[in-house]
Amino acid sequence: MKGRKKSKKYLLFAGLFIILTTGCNTINSNDGKTDSNTPISKNAFKLNTIVTITIYDSRDESLLDGALAVCDEYEQLYSRTLETSELYKLNNGLLENVNNNKSSWYVSDKLADILDKGLYYSKLTGGAFDITVEPVTSLWDFPAENPVVPAPAVIKEAVTRVGYKNLSLEGNTVTFKKDQMGIDLGAIAKGYIADRIKEYLVEQGVKSAMINLGGNVLCVGGKPAGDAFKVGIQKPFADRNEVAAIMEIKDLSVVSSGVYERYFIKDNTLYHHILDPSTGYSYDNGIISTTIISKKSVDGDGLSTSCFALGLEEGMELINSLEDTNAVFITEDYVLHYSEGFFDHIQVTETE
Repeated sequence: MKGRKKSKKYLLFAGLFIILTTGCNTINSNDGKTDSNTPISKNAFKLNTIVTITIYDSRDESLLDGALAVCDEYEQLYSRTLETSELYKLNNGLLENVNNNKSSWYVSDKLADILDKGLYYSKLTGGAFDITVEPVTSLWDFPAENPVVPAPAVIKEAVTRVGYKNLSLEGNTVTFKKDQMGIDLGAIAKGYIADRIKEYLVEQGVKSAMINLGGNVLCVGGKPAGDAFKVGIQKPFADRNEVAAIMEIKDLSVVSSGVYERYFIKDNTLYHHILDPSTGYSYDNGIISTTIISKKSVDGDGLSTSCFALGLEEGMELINSLEDTNAVFITEDYVLHYSEGFFDHIQVTETE
């Protein structure tokens, strides 16, 4: 089946992110006990976002704490800004050197594993997605109260320190082939962590759950009765309860990347957080957002950014070449573009 295009016009600047369309209550207000017919849920601010874990087939609330503890563990590994994290120490040359080589460091298995995945997508896109973009991303502060555009000369210099080909990973040894390089895992870490949370829950016997890391949604199975979870694509800049479409999802990941996530406007120009490693500025290729449906959340995370960076034609070509992967792109003309075979695998209902 060939990909279809459907046009939706919105009054607001179009963006895309995922919301869960099911409610969650943990305590019965009448007796203070957990209602056996109600999912248990817990949320917390972690990974610079709201993390929500919902379990449908267990009343054991310690599992929620255990899932959130997985977030804490990996944040201590992958945070670019947390000074106690392993990645921060790597970027600042604070880890143990390899054979006194000041450009090579030993890293843990868990950091090496995600670096390997990040390099895979860097190579797959020819650097359009690049985990060594940290010298550039560190210049931009999109959530700031009064964000500023970095000086062109500063951006130009930072770009010279970006390039995945100058990063070597051999086993647990990381080598920077240029001075003052750095790694940013922001485009892939949440997906990787979501997969680890799912592994934890499954190991504990959970068969029905929803993991939501600030819009990165990963389903464990379906609902206890066998129904699919309903995952909504929210209308851009609208109330969180307003959705543009609702998908039925079982045991899959749904991840999106879009210009709406972190941005500011200066001199009538919109600057967003998805940066082109080759220029140091926001991508401007006609794409507003990408949503990836895949088995593993780390792949959805990596592909959502990769496809955004590649643009509609190359991004869709990449998705159509992959098995068990589907996508929805929104272009700046507000057209929704679906990957080949999307409707054969995903049931979706668009709303008015």
